[in-house]
Amino acid sequence: MPVKDMRTAINEALRQEMEADESVFCIGEDLVGGFGTDCGKDQGNAGSFGVTAGLYSQFGGKRIMDTPISEAAIIGAAAGAALVGMRPVAEIMFADFVTLCMDPLVNQMAKFRYMFGGKTTCPAVVRLPCGAIPGSGAGPHHSQTIYALMTAIPGLKVVIPSNAYDAKGLLVSAIRDDDPVLYFEPKALYTESCDVPDEPYAIPLGEAAMPREGDDVTVVAFGAMVPAAIAAIDSLATEGITCDLVDPRTTSPLDEEVILESVEATGRLVVVDESPPRCGLTADIAALAADKAFWSLQAPVKQVTAPHAPTPFATELELAHIPSPERITQAIREVLA
Repeated sequence: MPVKDMRTAINEALRQEMEADESVFCIGEDLVGGFGTDCGKDQGNAGSFGVTAGLYSQFGGKRIMDTPISEAAIIGAAAGAALVGMRPVAEIMFADFVTLCMDPLVNQMAKFRYMFGGKTTCPAVVRLPCGAIPGSGAGPHHSQTIYALMTAIPGLKVVIPSNAYDAKGLLVSAIRDDDPVLYFEPKALYTESCDVPDEPYAIPLGEAAMPREGDDVTVVAFGAMVPAAIAAIDSLATEGITCDLVDPRTTSPLDEEVILESVEATGRLVVVDESPPRCGLTADIAALAADKAFWSLQAPVKQVTAPHAPTPFATELELAHIPSPERITQAIREVLA
């Protein structure tokens, strides 16, 4: 099986779904040439991260649509296109700027199916590069993991892949889904590689993965924190401490069954996320365990998160801000103690 990085896997999913279905098109800023280049030329470095590279030369300007810098216009256009039978894949260049299109996204897209009594659908995907790249110094405006905020909105599905294989399969499912899907791409993982089939395949939304299995502690981690959790768990395994690692892959819908089954088996829970702690995913999972698996818990639930503060610009502070394998290891040891 060929080895591909996440950027290539996402590009491949877009290409194959566009080849299979003429109603699929991409819309967003700098999808063609990237910063400082001619939008009429496919420069191979499309967008900030090169994910749409090569698509313009294959599909042309009617299906790879470069837009002005207006997130509200991008999402508004995608919402309208989805209502009339198209399957738009809109890109917000940095997830941080989803706040600029909250009205068409939250007040319109998320509510269409409900407002029209199920007589219409909104098969739109919004791609959102998210999170910090350790050591990049991208600062507070370009480093947020804002998916917890969007998970709170009824009517939106939320996807967070943690590896290239999942990234392709989950994006295929998102594009084929008849509801609006927010597809968060951890920027720190764009260059991480694994085995990815050439042919199209779909991973169902709402089904968690378990990259590691063990007896002592359940660890639930999201997005870029999954590789960090794997590093911590593999290190502890050399000492005879084994852990279940649950990667939900989607936060809405959430695979509660897999999480609860693991917690009931291990009796201990550590939840890891790059987001701040207040009203976040770690608190949500901790509450789920307290509500539905309380009598199985043998220790308090530990949350490993960023501080409740914007992501710092200074490299040293940025590295301290992002949860590390060492912090995850410490939390696992604490629930075992």
